[in-house]
Amino acid sequence: MTTPIETLEFQSEARQLLQLMIHSIYSNKDTFLRELVSNASDALDKLRLESYRDKDLEADTSDLHIAIEADPAARTLTVRDNGIGMTRDEVVTLIGTIAKSGTAEFLAKLKEAKDAAASQDLIGQFGVGFYASFMVADKVTLVTRKAGTAEGVRWESTGEGTYTIEPVEDAPQGTAVTLHLKPEDAEDHLYDYTSAAKIRQIVKKYSDFITWPIRMKGEGDDAEVETLNSMKALWARSSSEVSEDEYHEFYKHVSHDWQDPLETIRLQAEGTFEYQALLFLPSHAPMDLFLRERKRGVQLYVKRVFIMDDCESLVPEYLRFVKGVVDAQDLSLNVSREILQQDRQIQLIRRRLVKKVLSTVKTMMTADAEKYATFWREFGRAVKEGLLDDFENREAILEISSFASTHDAEKPTSLREYVDRMKDGQQHIYYMTGESRSAIENSPHMEAFRAKGYEVLVLTDPIDEMWVDAVPGFDGKQFQSIAKGQVDLESEEDKKATEVAREQQKKEFEGLLSWMGTALGETVKEVRLSSRLTTSPACIVGDTHDLTPTLEKMYRAMGQELPPIKRILELNPDHALVKGLREAHTARPDDEGLAETAELLYGMALLAEGGELSDPSRFIKLLAGRLEKTL
Repeated sequence: MTTPIETLEFQSEARQLLQLMIHSIYSNKDTFLRELVSNASDALDKLRLESYRDKDLEADTSDLHIAIEADPAARTLTVRDNGIGMTRDEVVTLIGTIAKSGTAEFLAKLKEAKDAAASQDLIGQFGVGFYASFMVADKVTLVTRKAGTAEGVRWESTGEGTYTIEPVEDAPQGTAVTLHLKPEDAEDHLYDYTSAAKIRQIVKKYSDFITWPIRMKGEGDDAEVETLNSMKALWARSSSEVSEDEYHEFYKHVSHDWQDPLETIRLQAEGTFEYQALLFLPSHAPMDLFLRERKRGVQLYVKRVFIMDDCESLVPEYLRFVKGVVDAQDLSLNVSREILQQDRQIQLIRRRLVKKVLSTVKTMMTADAEKYATFWREFGRAVKEGLLDDFENREAILEISSFASTHDAEKPTSLREYVDRMKDGQQHIYYMTGESRSAIENSPHMEAFRAKGYEVLVLTDPIDEMWVDAVPGFDGKQFQSIAKGQVDLESEEDKKATEVAREQQKKEFEGLLSWMGTALGETVKEVRLSSRLTTSPACIVGDTHDLTPTLEKMYRAMGQELPPIKRILELNPDHALVKGLREAHTARPDDEGLAETAELLYGMALLAEGGELSDPSRFIKLLAGRLEKTL
């Protein structure tokens, strides 16, 4: 009976990515072997873990290892493991498609990248694992059998858009990837990957820390099998024994990133319970940082035995970009994700990891401003999420946060620097939220603050709308929105000097304010005189505890029903238009045209802050009519 061979097409994104790999946009092709060894190591980890969980699993775990086999005559290189293996469906899912968030965005950016360097940077942001094989091979053959199953599968492709897949009866447990190598071409960084010396060099450089033996038979008929890696867990070695390059390669192994990390963090605890941690801050944000289906967390080991990837219980959501390993001494090897969420030791480890990461970033702020700037640019939006739910570390998060401000158009400021620059007698840290810096800087709300030289934080991230209401203050100073509540920038002396004039002004405008409050009653909560305007005739402000328009819009977009939120219209009593309206109302209180003027004034204030008119056509009609009369 003939064996059925199926020919299937790669998913379109996978096909595009394969073409990029085949056409060698990444110059350091040696890394293909690191990717294959890393995959083999993961497969061995998974088999050992599965054998702990399933005592009836029919699998040989007596000598788990990775074997590299080179055949110079046939120009092939095989990376073999006796790990968990794959079923036919898993092969199709894991290799025929790229089931990874952000793929389409990644490929779109690659097309926009004009030069090879930019392309390499993007490849580094994505990580391509198995596909790296096609940098050095014309054809790739994969034979695999899932542990505990009887039948294996053979997969083969030249990377040209299709692959074949067929069942195999005598496949050994695990996975073997055979590369049919391209001709050697030193100019294109294609070396002789069947050379034992070259293989030793690559394994030593990129995979020495892999905890499974990586074996290779030496050259010659009677040569012995040698183990190429030291197998020493980096986190268990003294920091003085580990080079920066070794840390970087280990980071690439656990993160599947192609770029070096920004910072390495080591942690060791001894006493009532012992653990070691080796954590990394990446140098760039992954493309799925803000996608719901992303994975997060660090790898968990118990006594050097791999337990799980992406252990969410060890890292809070707002530090989801942190990569690395935690090796605990006293946990059960059978521990599940559900048990971990309740485990006291895990909670204590998590608390310590969070404090260590935050203190590392704080040190970075003063010791390496450029590195800190990179960190905050890439991960600041995520870190600020912690202000909403990590009450224990809220002050520490505020300490390491940076914000754009009116003090410097280019350079962000820390809250500590803001407080140090505060004016004598200033009680609040002033801020304004909005969609962009230009919208905030051109807002009427800024006028008095600019005139009096007060610094204002310019907050444009969506998360800013939420945390400013949840966080009371910093270093004893309360946060105060310049677009909410009453603003009082006058000193006590100034107030005394202008008290009589202000009382007189209130009396003069009392009638106008009352009338406008009634005329605009359906849209505004109150009409009052403003102390925050210097050049604009009017502005709209929120009550102290009301939602901002942006936050209101966000909640409505999420399907939440909210009652209509009316806001306050403030008038500039020194503006000619407002003075003229007061005089006209005093002289002609029954003039219907004045109500239209009040409506236009409100519409202008709404547009000035970037708001949306409820009836734009009516506003245009009223405005056109007024303009016509001036001609």
